[in-house]
Amino acid sequence: MNISDVAEKSGLPAKTIRYYEDIGFIKPRRLPNGYRDFQETELHKLAFIGRARSLGFTIDDCRRLLGLYNDQSRASADVKRVAEYNLREIDAKIANLQAMRATLSHLIDKCAGDHRPDCPILETLGSEDRPHAVS
Repeated sequence: MNISDVAEKSGLPAKTIRYYEDIGFIKPRRLPNGYRDFQETELHKLAFIGRARSLGFTIDDCRRLLGLYNDQSRASADVKRVAEYNLREIDAKIANLQAMRATLSHLIDKCAGDHRPDCPILETLGSEDRPHAVS
């Protein structure tokens, strides 16, 4: 399969596939003309990585998960540990986004949004202090 076939089947852009090749996730054969020739194993790996990335796993996590996937003597506890860490990271991102939302919502509520020039949104953004989440 060529890269466009693999891109279509895996759902990943060709640029991403080339990047995953550069960082060693896959190593497709090269034809005499220099084109990549992907086998089913590379397609499977790419689909695996694509699904893992869509769940927020980092590149390093994907590398670990691929290693565990290929290790028939793996302990499921090792896989679970990677997934639990990822879940904690997602929860932290959600908490940060909720705090950002609360702060921005508070600032929007405090802004009159009329013809006057004073605006707490701009005052907060222009201050030396970082905006803090409100409760």
